[in-house]
Amino acid sequence: MRGVETRIQEIRHRIFREVARMAYHTEWPVDKRIEELPYKIIPGEVGNFRNDVFLERAIVSERLRLAMGLPYRGAANQAPVSDGIEAADRPETYYTPPLINVIKFSCNACAPKRVFVTDGCQGCLAHPCVEVCPKDAVTLERTNGKSKIDPDKCIQCGQCANVCSYHAIIVQERPCAAACGMDAIHSDENGKADIDYDKCVSCGQCLVNCPFGAIADKSQIFQVIRAIQTGERVYAAVAPAFVGQFGPKVTPGKLRAAMKALGFADVFEVAIGADLCAVQEAEDFVTEVPEKLPFMATSCCPAWSMMAKKLFPDYANCISMALTPMTLTARLIKKQHEKAKVVFIGPCAAKKLEAMRSDIRSDVDFVLTFEEMAGIFDARHVDIENMEEDPEGVNDASEDGRNFAVAGGVAKSVVNVIKERYPDKEINVANAEGLKECRKLLALASAGKYNGYLLEGMACPGGCVAGAGTMQSIKKSQTAVGLYASKANHKTSDGTEYVKELEKLVE
Repeated sequence: MRGVETRIQEIRHRIFREVARMAYHTEWPVDKRIEELPYKIIPGEVGNFRNDVFLERAIVSERLRLAMGLPYRGAANQAPVSDGIEAADRPETYYTPPLINVIKFSCNACAPKRVFVTDGCQGCLAHPCVEVCPKDAVTLERTNGKSKIDPDKCIQCGQCANVCSYHAIIVQERPCAAACGMDAIHSDENGKADIDYDKCVSCGQCLVNCPFGAIADKSQIFQVIRAIQTGERVYAAVAPAFVGQFGPKVTPGKLRAAMKALGFADVFEVAIGADLCAVQEAEDFVTEVPEKLPFMATSCCPAWSMMAKKLFPDYANCISMALTPMTLTARLIKKQHEKAKVVFIGPCAAKKLEAMRSDIRSDVDFVLTFEEMAGIFDARHVDIENMEEDPEGVNDASEDGRNFAVAGGVAKSVVNVIKERYPDKEINVANAEGLKECRKLLALASAGKYNGYLLEGMACPGGCVAGAGTMQSIKKSQTAVGLYASKANHKTSDGTEYVKELEKLVE
């Protein structure tokens, strides 16, 4: 639903804005303010979203806690909203798992999957639905000849729906489960959605596909603002998918000026780290495939690489060991600026947990999504579109590095570096979008179908521009990123000024 301003987006934006305001107004006691916010966000005596004002406030209370980085308490918990609020100021509690949470009393308890006949059935003479059913679950009503399905016999194969000329039979699946490429969502004892965290890779696709807004992730809005307020030199590392996310007229120079107005020390495009990642993966591929590894898979998407390691552990070493663009950019910033704090601002929920890994934690201090960042701008009434351009608003990133944000862009960047450095080397590429397709790709690779290949996987269909923290339509983002990338001073990733720093950053 990216690009469509629904009630869910409205309430999420209110939450992020109010958490940011709470961080900025240090004169407000946080424990008291967070108790008041559900009444401010949902005023009056009648609900606006679910027609139950008490339920709405209970849901908002849990969303506020998650936006503060605090744990979800569950429906039965009677503790105040501010319970454990002091943990919000302790770095060691940031983004403790689980990152993605189901707010149970917001969940509609949708049926996991069902096939049923709608009023569109015409009772046709052909009745192919009856003929194709392998379990004789479809029969005809004697009075009107319309189809009916016996749910006890139905195996939800969907063949009847496929042959209906009127599309009067539909297969309905729980949206969050349908979006989950890891089959991590099931029903609890009350029929509510439940996440199997042993399977979950925190891609966030369930979050953006739940039409009841019952799934939410944790945030570091409060902690980022507090760090700036305490005098820390906080640098923003902005992912390549940023183009157009804050408005069609927001240029890199205006975004940089807006970030500085909020107190950020400076802004770097993560596309420069993407260039470094492409060069490192190119050299690794040439060195290791096929002599040491049957194939090599890209590493920049954390949900894709986590999925590969969970489901295909025997091929975990085939996932590139190259540092991700986020990490490389953060290291570059900290190399140039002593005592810097780095906040990665991007489209991805999974990056939040990637930043908590023991080998990354010292590089990346905070992670925010574009949506969360928009809440901060709103809290401070920053009119980005009318900001004066910062003349240093563009980094020396390549066209290929900026196109990392779009599906196919990572592999293309790696291939172009190899072609520049090893013109006689032939490279075969296969890529997949969405974790369901990514699983199929790795299953074929593990069976030997892609020996010698470079594999690119993107957990979100469309690439990073489709991440859970984006705000505009995927097609619009793809176009905007492509146009911005085409204006780069360099075509390929190994032509930028930062490449010479790579060896120092991966030591």
